[in-house]
Amino acid sequence: MAATFDILLVGAGHAHVVVLRQWAAHPVKARRIALLSPSPYAWYSGMLPGLLAGHYRPEQCRIHLPPLCRAAGVEFIQGTLDTLEADKKKVRLVDETWLQGQWLSLNTGSVPRLPERQQSSIEICPVKPFADFLLTVKRWQQNPAPVAIVGGGAAGVELALALAHQTPSLALFCGGVLLRGHLPTLRTRALRHLHQRGIQVHEHCAVDTLTGDRLMSGQQTVWQGNRVIMATGPTPLAWWQNSGLQCDPQGFIQSSATLQSPSHPHIFATGDCATIAGTPKNGVNAVRQGEVLANNLTHLFTKHPLGRFKPATSPLALLADGQGGALMSWGPLTGEGRLAGRWKDFLDRRFIRHHSIDKWA
Repeated sequence: MAATFDILLVGAGHAHVVVLRQWAAHPVKARRIALLSPSPYAWYSGMLPGLLAGHYRPEQCRIHLPPLCRAAGVEFIQGTLDTLEADKKKVRLVDETWLQGQWLSLNTGSVPRLPERQQSSIEICPVKPFADFLLTVKRWQQNPAPVAIVGGGAAGVELALALAHQTPSLALFCGGVLLRGHLPTLRTRALRHLHQRGIQVHEHCAVDTLTGDRLMSGQQTVWQGNRVIMATGPTPLAWWQNSGLQCDPQGFIQSSATLQSPSHPHIFATGDCATIAGTPKNGVNAVRQGEVLANNLTHLFTKHPLGRFKPATSPLALLADGQGGALMSWGPLTGEGRLAGRWKDFLDRRFIRHHSIDKWA
């Protein structure tokens, strides 16, 4: 028999963390709700580069979920999802436990895209899940060697700047231009910082194959070594496409402005696992989705209409430079320096503090 809940939250991404915080302040009355997560910690991605650069301790960059769940009146279940049956409103865990919810909310995140491997000896280190990534990097730091980072978005840039002084050499590869989708002036600032730190930047160089100890772009060898960090964009997980949920052409779960699946309105989807029209997949939008999601899940049991999510039109971007400062863009403006770094540090610490164990224990 499956344990049954009124609401089953699957995953502990930024949106669900925001939901828990809002419910801790304004409890949902007389409902049985559970959060399913493979880890008792939710890592805050914005602080990961600072952690690698030595500016934070691990416990400063993560949220302990069980106390937050207790404060929100939510049961915490530690486990890993294996299968979702959307029509039956059920999920199966890897240990073959079944859970069922009248309403389900998916905020599971994603994993980076990986290139094809052809008898490769290269150790691949995806940036997610964060706990595994940090363990691998810590082991690498004990025996420094050249590293390549694949992915030219904000994550790749921040990781490169954080790790530059910890490796004999570091190369950064991106399939198009660096920081595509950001202002050209921010890209120029980032390139200058990367070059000053001795990082080799390879734009328009898509890594599609790992062969032996080589990174290949088409038929060309573009790097040789044994350690590669994958900071590429999100890739769909198999269980999304096998769930019965409507997915977009790339395989991500389709979600509406009310954050519901068009094919299964009893299922909500947010964050990296969801495709919402006009909404880039990033932390800013994930947090904003959480605010709408908390209200909508509460309104399921009232007569209030569901709210609609609107993506940020001019989001603030702050990229850690690995030395205590940050690169900044906001609307048409860009900047950099220690002041931007202190601004980023304030915002990041505030997010953790807002969801801290001490506050809700």
